[in-house]
Amino acid sequence: MITHDLHQATHRYRRPVTDTAMALVVVVLTATGEFGTNDFFGPTFAGLDDPFPPLWLGVPIAVVLGLLTRWRRRIPVLLLVGSLLANGLVSAHLAVGVALYTLAERATAWPRVAAGTLASAVFVGVPIWRFAGADGAIPIVMAACVAPALLGMYVGTRHELVERVQQWAQHVERDQQQRLAGARSEERAQIARDMHDVVTHRVSLMVLQATALEAATGVDPVVIGRQIRTTGREALSELRSLVGVLRNDGDAPLTPQPGLADLPVLIEESRRIGIPVTVDVTDPAAPRPPLLVEHAAYRFVLEALTNVRKHAPEARTQVRVEQTPHLLRLSVRNTRGRPVTDAPLPTGGHGLLGLAERVRLVGGELTAGPTADGGFEVVAEVPIHCDDAS
Repeated sequence: MITHDLHQATHRYRRPVTDTAMALVVVVLTATGEFGTNDFFGPTFAGLDDPFPPLWLGVPIAVVLGLLTRWRRRIPVLLLVGSLLANGLVSAHLAVGVALYTLAERATAWPRVAAGTLASAVFVGVPIWRFAGADGAIPIVMAACVAPALLGMYVGTRHELVERVQQWAQHVERDQQQRLAGARSEERAQIARDMHDVVTHRVSLMVLQATALEAATGVDPVVIGRQIRTTGREALSELRSLVGVLRNDGDAPLTPQPGLADLPVLIEESRRIGIPVTVDVTDPAAPRPPLLVEHAAYRFVLEALTNVRKHAPEARTQVRVEQTPHLLRLSVRNTRGRPVTDAPLPTGGHGLLGLAERVRLVGGELTAGPTADGGFEVVAEVPIHCDDAS
């Protein structure tokens, strides 16, 4: 982008210099009549025999053509008309060629260029035909009219092509930047979800352990304190890792993401604080599902158990993992828990919404609702695609 802008600025700076230099050349050659062979490029319609136009005629016409040439990019048609009229009195073939080149370079309608070239060929060629015949008129018309028009069409088409390529490149770059921004936004949203899951899970464990420590009778408080310390360190470590990803401009650390194999550790953490949780895995020897599905399944169970600890303390909970070749079904079901008499654990109000979003991101569906015995159950069904399996 910077190189393109610099190139455009340099090009805009060179244009006035080039136009001024061209205008001076037109003035000099028109005023002196020095352009090609004097016999062919001398005065025509005026019927003057002198190959050099008189100063009182050549200088004013040359100055006018020079001014028109200086602003030729804005008024190419006016320059062409003026140069053709001037050619009836003095040798203005160079001005005609410059006008045709400019018109062809900047015109978007080819019929307009063809009409201007044809008119110029008539105004320039007929007088020369009278003096030198076809052998003298045709080469001069080709050199003064046809060649500048063809060159202008080539240059204009090339400029248009380059501009379109540059616009396309800028569009691709903007689209890539938008995609990159969207990917970063999605990545940060994913990290935010993970931070919510990790911090909520660990902190809820610490709060429940501290509550158990306050009400402990016959339980060694040192053991519970060590559990709180261990849980706090794990929470700090995971939080530090996630914050490190947010601060790092490079790639995220390639540490393994938790999956179904880590569910026993997750279940054991809940058991340590006195919540009876059982896990039932059907066909544990089945092929592993894709890593994204495994990670989503782990987070699903983590969030579901966190919700149980928040809203149904000490409720008996069952985690079921059922896997078929094309479907992974997860369910977390709890019975009625004891009433929450302590201060409620903090909640963001996004528990089920977060679960549904996480399951939907891997193509699954979530259902949740109360059970007949007064408990609650959340179920996630995630399709397993064989071509995505690892």
